[in-house]
Amino acid sequence: MIAKLKGRIDATGADWLVVDVNGVGYHVACSSKTLAALPAQGEFAEIHTEMLVSQDMIRLVGFASVMEREWFRLLQSVQGVGTKVALAILSTLSTSEIGNAIALQDKALIGRANGVGKKLAERIVLELKDKVPAFAVVDASLSKLAAELDAPKPTAAADAVSALVNLGYGQMQAGAAVSAAMRQGGDDQPTERLIRLALKELATV
Repeated sequence: MIAKLKGRIDATGADWLVVDVNGVGYHVACSSKTLAALPAQGEFAEIHTEMLVSQDMIRLVGFASVMEREWFRLLQSVQGVGTKVALAILSTLSTSEIGNAIALQDKALIGRANGVGKKLAERIVLELKDKVPAFAVVDASLSKLAAELDAPKPTAAADAVSALVNLGYGQMQAGAAVSAAMRQGGDDQPTERLIRLALKELATV
């Protein structure tokens, strides 16, 4: 199994690159975010890879970080998510954005990726909620907020998120703002104060 390549970037395309390793060119499929993070054509790079073997083909998929590769594997564990869809999600969202979206069950954010419909987005956030990689960068306040959103009895934080969503903000955007308000003034603030602090946070973005 080829897990990593070190060599000169020989050529690039919209969703691929060729890495020259001691005179051998390896064609590697990549997300647009990986391509943007890697050095320019002609320069040397280290690329983490996943080797996919099928009945009629052997392919390499490349990543700028180990974390991105772990998310690629995790996304493909969901029924209906193949290589193309997993790379589309990784092209649209950073790994931390994917983790936060799953923590907040933000189906709309996952659904921004090409090829991800409403039902598939719902399946992704549902199936991966308890499988987020241990090293993933997920805001601790967001994790706490996600638990409160799932609570049988709505909390002040959950009510604040709901109010912001009703004002037109996205679920993840509202959740991030409320979690910032919780860090600023504590977890036991009333709904009204959380909304005010969250709106101030949104105004600075």
